[in-house]
Formats: sequence, structure tokens, C-alpha cells
Amino acid sequence: MTRLRWDSPRRSPVWSLLPLRAFLGGTFVYAGLSKLLDTHYLDGTSPLGVHAQMVSAAATSPIGPLVSLAADHATVAGLAIAFGEVAVGLATLLGLFTRLAALGGVLLSLSFFLVVSWTTRPYYLGADVVFAVAWTPLLIAGDAGVWSLTARLRAQVRRGLGLPVHPTKAEEGTVQDHVERRTVLRGGLIAGAATAAGVTAGSVLALTGRPVGSPAAPVSHGPVIAAVDDVAVGSSKSFTTPDGTPAHLLRPARDTFLAYNATCSHQGCPVAYVGPGFRCPCHGATYDENGQVTGGPAPAPLVKIPVEVVEGQVVLA
Repeated sequence: MTRLRWDSPRRSPVWSLLPLRAFLGGTFVYAGLSKLLDTHYLDGTSPLGVHAQMVSAAATSPIGPLVSLAADHATVAGLAIAFGEVAVGLATLLGLFTRLAALGGVLLSLSFFLVVSWTTRPYYLGADVVFAVAWTPLLIAGDAGVWSLTARLRAQVRRGLGLPVHPTKAEEGTVQDHVERRTVLRGGLIAGAATAAGVTAGSVLALTGRPVGSPAAPVSHGPVIAAVDDVAVGSSKSFTTPDGTPAHLLRPARDTFLAYNATCSHQGCPVAYVGPGFRCPCHGATYDENGQVTGGPAPAPLVKIPVEVVEGQVVLA
């Protein structure tokens, strides 16, 4: 089989896979790192944590028993998911065993579809099934040697053996197995070293950032959110908590103020107040004025933020 090289004509169909590799690889790296950097992700008591989301999703997922089993070991399962996304993304971006990385991307996306997006209607509003299909061109075609670390390793092996980088068909047939074994070995060593370093650093980062004890709503010495007179009955006001989290303050009655973290419990998009409740613009999840889920794929209610009125000001409690 003749391999496409980095200097193949730019109109070759293989070059059309590069934008897909960049998008899928970059997105999976970002998704995995976002989980590892999220202080709620491994918090077993947070409604935004992986444990709470697994427990909620298990009731509607077609693989509910497996999800429940994973929820019983949420820290291990959560780290495996995050590191899996980072590994798949980096391998895709670098062109290291691209078909294997694409297989990992398909399996992760399908698992997210069966667990997170299974109840999304219509199905095409859920991104996970789209990602599962988007990985298939790379699963079928690989990287074809274009901007590929595996291709570079293969070329180095050939040079080390004194073989031409682009051999004839006769030469290819006699040395291919030997070259591929050495390429796999070198690539495996690189992947193993990167995995060991990444898992160690990422685990420390994720576990040390996890809150200790019961979770508390963002509080910082009772900062002022708004003056009482500035929020009309039946209206809302957007604000940002001291840690930078977007939130909404509601006044459903004259003497009642409610505040909620604006982060959707589905995939973290900021919800909008549409009166008298909230709606996520990403996947259509809806919540009532008490933050409870009323529709869409959200697995848990919005996080309530304690507030109180002090001398005519609404402040964080």
C-alpha cells in the first residue's frame, strides 16, 4: 500500500481530515482538562460533581447498572474519563496511533451519549452522538502519515535500519513487520512516559483541588449583590460570585430573594432567566424558579446560593 506523505498534493482528500483532527483533538483535550481543573468534579457531595451526575443519569440510561457501578467508584471513574479525553485528544493532535485514538474517541462519545444525552429530544440536539460519528473518518482513514508523529517514528526506524524512508513495494514487503514492531515500541514508550507524567500531575491537581467536607455556596464575607429597591418583584438580576461564577438573583415575592449558580448541571453552559424560571441555551434544559429541573437533559437542579437582606442590601449569606 502506498502511504500518503506530508508533501502529498494539497488537493488530496487526506488533507481534509486535518481540520477534523484539530477540532476533535483540541475539544477532547479541553474537555478533559476542564474536568481536572473543576473543583466540583470529584466532590462527592456536589450536585455538579461526577458522582451526582452518574447517580442521576443511571435512572434513565440504557446502561444504568454500569453507570451505578461507576458511581460507586466515582473518583476512579471520573479520573479515567478525564484522562481518557486528554489522551485521545493529544494522540489525535500529534498523530500518534491515530486510529487507536479515534477508537477511544468513538467509545467515549458513545458512552456519553448513552449516559448523558440519552434523554435529549430530538436526538440531534445532543452533541455526544455527533462526536461519535465525527470520529469515524479518523477511525477508518487514520492520519495517512500527514503531520503524524507515528509516521516520523516509522521514518526514523527505517533510517536506523539503513532502509529508504519511502521504499519500493518489494522492499516494503520484506521489512514492514519489523519496522512496524519497532515503531509501535517507540510510540508506546513515548505514550507510556507521557501517561505516567500526566496521570501523576493531573491526579494531584484534581484531588488537591477537591473541596473537603460538605460543599458551600460561594461566600466571601457577605458581599453586596444589589440594593433591595433595585430588584423589582417578579424580576431578576445577574451577578458574579467572588470566585467569578455567574449567578442569578430572583425576587419572586416582596420579602423573598433567591439566588442560584447559573451553571447548567448538564454540561456547564450558563443558563438564562426567562421568567419565572431558567433555560439553558445549549441543550434546552429548563428549571423553575426554585432551580428544579422541569425539562431537558439536566441531571440535577441548579445550585442554590444563600442570600439575606442586610440594611436594605441583598448580600451573600
